[in-house]
Formats: sequence, C-alpha cells, structure tokens
Amino acid sequence: MKLTKVFGSVGVVSAAALALVACGQKTSNNAGSQEAKKFKEETPVKPVKKGGTLSYAIETDTPFTGLFNNELSTSQTDSDVSQFGNEALFDTDDSYKINNKGPATFKLDRKAKTITIEVKKGVKWSDGKQVTAKDVEYEYEIMANKASKSQRYTASLQNIVGMTEYHDGKAKTISGIQMPDGENGRKVVLHFKEMKPGMLQSGNGYFLETASPYHQLKNIPFSKLESSDAVRKNPLFFGPFQISKIVRGQSVTWVPNKYYWRGTPKLNKITVSVVNPNSASQAIKSHKFDIAGVINSQWQQVKDTKGVNFVAKIPLQYSYMGFKVGKWEDGKNVMDPKAKMNNKSLRQAMAYAMNIDAVEKRYTQGLTFRIPTLIPAQFGQYFDKNVKGYNYNLKKANQLLDKAGYKKKGTYRVQPNGKPLTIHLAAMTGSSTQEPIIRNYIQQWKKIGLNVKLTGGRLIEFNSFYDKVQHDSKDIDVFMAGWSLSSEPSPNDLYNEKAPFNYSRFVTKKNSQLLQEMDSEKAFNTKYRVQKFHEWQKYMFDQAYVVPTVNSYDINAVNSKLTGYSLKPSDANSLWYKVGYVK
Repeated sequence: MKLTKVFGSVGVVSAAALALVACGQKTSNNAGSQEAKKFKEETPVKPVKKGGTLSYAIETDTPFTGLFNNELSTSQTDSDVSQFGNEALFDTDDSYKINNKGPATFKLDRKAKTITIEVKKGVKWSDGKQVTAKDVEYEYEIMANKASKSQRYTASLQNIVGMTEYHDGKAKTISGIQMPDGENGRKVVLHFKEMKPGMLQSGNGYFLETASPYHQLKNIPFSKLESSDAVRKNPLFFGPFQISKIVRGQSVTWVPNKYYWRGTPKLNKITVSVVNPNSASQAIKSHKFDIAGVINSQWQQVKDTKGVNFVAKIPLQYSYMGFKVGKWEDGKNVMDPKAKMNNKSLRQAMAYAMNIDAVEKRYTQGLTFRIPTLIPAQFGQYFDKNVKGYNYNLKKANQLLDKAGYKKKGTYRVQPNGKPLTIHLAAMTGSSTQEPIIRNYIQQWKKIGLNVKLTGGRLIEFNSFYDKVQHDSKDIDVFMAGWSLSSEPSPNDLYNEKAPFNYSRFVTKKNSQLLQEMDSEKAFNTKYRVQKFHEWQKYMFDQAYVVPTVNSYDINAVNSKLTGYSLKPSDANSLWYKVGYVK
C-alpha cells in the first residue's frame, strides 16, 4: 500500500487534499451522497483537435517543493505537478494489474524468483536519449544509497537480493539487479529472495516502476541530488510533456516532449499554477482554469457552474489520526513504553469522542465520509466490512478513561500517575473549513476531560508539518495526516518496524507477524491472504495506534470543451497524451 500514482511509491496527501477529507460519513439518505452517485469517471468522448493551451490548478495553501525525482519526493503535491511528464514504466488495466502496453514490458518468473523488465526501443528522455537498463537500475541506487536520504527505502525493497548490502555500504553494486545486455541495453532482471502475491499489481512496493536519467545525474553526488538543478530546475522525463519554465513553488509550464514514444500529444502547452483552496470555488466559477479540483466543502457553490463537466471518483486514500508512541532510531521504529499516548484506552477514547458524522453533515453534505478501517472499501474482499470503526460515543469514551485511571481534577483529567495531562495535537493548514473542524474536535475532547492543545498554538503549514512528524518532534503527541495509497492493498510499507512512514513509530510482535503473513508465499492463496487482511484490520482497530477518519470523493471541474480526461486506472499512464480540445 503506497501512493496513488500508478507507478507506486509512498506519498502524503497535500494540505488541500487533506482539507477535502477532514470529516464525514456517507449515508444513503444524504443529498450529497445521492449527487455523488451521478458522477462520471471520464469526460464525454469526442473528436479531438491538435493544439491549445490547458491551464491546471494545484490547490494548496503552501508552495510546492518542486522536487522532481520519484525517489526523493514525498509530497503528493509534487506528484501532481510532475504528472504531465512523469510517466511510469508500466501501463495497467482497470484493476491495476500490470500489462505490457506501456513504456516497458514485464515478465514474472515465480520459480526463478525473478522479474524481467525491458524498456521498449524508442522510449526516450526529453533530451532525446533512449531510456536504458542503467536508468532503471539507477533508480534503486538513488533510493537505497544512504547519502541521498530517500525516505522510500523500505523493508519490502530489501527483498531484492543484495539491496541490504548496498544500503549498508557493504557492496558498491546491487547484486540482485542484472543488466544482461549491459548498461546501455534495455533489459533488467531483478532477483528476489521471496516472491510475493502482490507483485503482479502496480504499486506493490517490491520493485520500482520508474527510472532516472543516469546520463544526467551520474556526476552528481547522492548527497547533493536533492538540491541539484537536475532535480529542481532541469528534470528530464520520458512522458508526453517536458518542463519549459518553473516559477519556484508557484507554477510550471509544460510543452510537448518531441521524442515521446507514443507520438505527439494533442495539447501545445500546459500551465500548472498554485491556487489557494479558499479561492478554488471562485476560480472554478470564473473559468480561470481548464481543470481544477473541487474542495468538497465548496461543492454547493460550484455545482451549477455552466461549461464544466464534473468528473469524480473515490480515490485510494484516507485521512487518519496517529498517536506518537516511539521514535525512529538506527533505521527502525522503536516503541517507548513510557510515551504519553502509549495507553490503548486513551487512544480509543479520543477516537470515540470525535463527532465526524455531524461535522461531515455540516461541511460536505456526504462528499466526505467516515471510514472504519485502514483498508479502504475500494480494495473489495480485502476490506473487512465487519469492522465498524469508532462511532461517536462520549459515554464509552468516558468509561474507558475512568477505567484506565485518568481521573478528573477540575475541568481536565490527570494521568494515572497523578501528573497533569496535556496532549499536543499537530494538524495542517488547508481550506477555510480546516481550522473550525480541528477546533471542534478539541472541544469534543474537552467534553471527556482531555486537555488537547495545538502544537505551536496553530495549524501548521504542510512542509513544516511533515518535517516535524517525520523527525519525531517532541511537541507532537497526536497528529492528523493522510495517506494517498497505491493500487496493491498491502499496508506493509506504511506500518512495519522498518517503515520510515510508520509515523506513529509503533511496533508489536503481533503487527509484524500479520504483516509478514499477508505478504508471504502462502498468501498466493487469496483466501488465506484475505483472512490475514481481516485479522490485521481487527487488530489495528483494537490497538488504535492509527485511527482512520475519513475518505472523500475527489471531484474535478473540467472545461466542457476538453475531451480525453479520465480517472480510470487504465488511462492513467497515457492520460496527458490523450487530453485535448474538442474539434
């Protein structure tokens, strides 16, 4: 389970996106929910003409970081900005199964424990150079080399033979990645210690689905990659568009990649610009952008806009509340038994006290909805419908705290040891509804006697928020964040002992066992794997180290003069090659 980019890596939901999914409960008699059922996943198919400039809105209240390398970036906003050129190696079908229609072919040999990737002839970087085997292999070096400080080096990738030795500096190359036709060839063979059941699905996390231009990056030390012009100002892509101009943190102008392997894209230019979420509805109503995301709390303001097609789906993502119970140390998560939030009753009580349903009704009319487990319902049989989640229940919250020894002294409760209890909550800035929603939850916690204060006294800007959370800032006890997931449901790389993105830093023997079992050789038996997914969801619900809160319809307002725009998984990798203006 990683990012929603089809080529699969872990990402975090942007500040704007988090605002969309800050609250909610989908109900059958809710007007918003009924409206949502009418949404289409693509624009009407019509004859397309060549040419034209498309304007695209990136909704965020903070500048994008502009880090254009898949293994160094962690922001969904950067992914959104780079999507026009950043094509994956593989296309997929609508179930996210990898096929051979994309830039590279894919062959899995379970007996030999290998995957063979071959880049197609004519797939070229935007400077005209053929994408080579070394470009595919170099992506792994960037990700695994300690000097690059990539947060994407995971336990799953250590299943590749020789990966751990390279990461630890014991080997200069990754022995399990072979280039049978040499570095300038197009074929790469990956050797694995174990084969995993999710390997046929995009976003599985056991191998990378992207490449980096070795000829451009080879002379840049790994330690300086993140700050280099090659990554920040002059990145190369093999997708349909290339960057012609960057205004740092604010806008990017894209023009066609004349070497693009599928052919010439329909549009002449794409301009991507940042717009504050609070201005999004006005931008849509005034037709300032050809494509703009709808802030769900602003749906009533924009739904009757003429000249717009509303395209939507429920994306693979969720917001959650995380409880800090440890720290990142020596390449792994380490629990602190004395951590303030390392009490299950306290965590559960906070979850039961959240009035998500009422908040949703107030702000999004059903377009955002409460979710019960950490496996979204879109994953079908892997989702455990019997886990009901944390419904609003103040009585139960109070009972849990009373039984656990959190006694009231005046307005607020104290810890079982009698010491005062102040809980510091970190939450991001976002749209205009974000602050009242968070303030509401603080009031709800006050009702059960918990003294919850915002870290720093206010909502935190997106980049600063994740810097604090990632580095285990001591002034954070609880945080409200979000995942944008990939298309393979395993949660292993988000919640295992060696996962940098396990921001709660929780580690238990039971959690490690269940994660291992759901991705084991035995899990090639789907019935067994589904069983383990269900066990894990029940366990995580009970332990409440991470509590899922909401998901949301992702609605895009698209100029009705455009065609070819689609949210279907099978269209994702070739989307911007197809989008154009109607004849």
